[in-house]
Amino acid sequence: QAQAGWLQHDFGHLSVFSKSRWNHWVHKFVIGHLKGAPASWWNHLHFQHHAKPNCFRKDPDVNMHPLFFALGKTLSVELGIQKKKFMPYNHQHKYFFIIGPPALVPLYFQWYIFYFVVQRKQWVDLAWMLTFYIRFFLTYLPLLGVKGILGLHLLVRFIESNWFVWVTQMNHIPMHIDYDKNVDWFSTQLQATCNVHQSLFNDWFSGHLNFQIEHHLFPTMPRHNYWK
Repeated sequence: QAQAGWLQHDFGHLSVFSKSRWNHWVHKFVIGHLKGAPASWWNHLHFQHHAKPNCFRKDPDVNMHPLFFALGKTLSVELGIQKKKFMPYNHQHKYFFIIGPPALVPLYFQWYIFYFVVQRKQWVDLAWMLTFYIRFFLTYLPLLGVKGILGLHLLVRFIESNWFVWVTQMNHIPMHIDYDKNVDWFSTQLQATCNVHQSLFNDWFSGHLNFQIEHHLFPTMPRHNYWK
């Protein structure tokens, strides 16, 4: 599931085939049939992220501020001045492991994706999603039963969520987070991204998103060329 996530990311950025149409078609198959999520949902969120990375209220990936975490030096000081005590932020380095990585996919994404497709009437995406669940149930029902299937699905999403959050946060959250200051596009991308050491394991584990600077500057570049 994690590797399928990095694969759909490639197709979503049109970085595999030379024709955009082919990328869009295969993107729907990978994220819909192999992962059970809608392509339209991913596009809606991810395009906003690339346009304004780490810009509060414009980048969906930092929407967890200030409900769960105090992000960035500027926004954290603002919270302190306003005395907004949503959470015990002085302990966020401890509860991050409980709220962030384990919960995002199984507790939030899992129900929100269905709400998204129904609200926006994305019936093609819904059909692709249903093929994933039908295949999953037909494959494992004879082996595990209903309770076993639900447990397996929850376990997979739990592990995938930890994997996904660590990769996507390590190359953005350490960087500058603030309101949109209408800085030029190039500078906006650079101040919001950082790279992680290259190794065969890191490249595989992160889907080459350890080259986050290169990815944000050249989002349609095939990932195996980032190191160049």
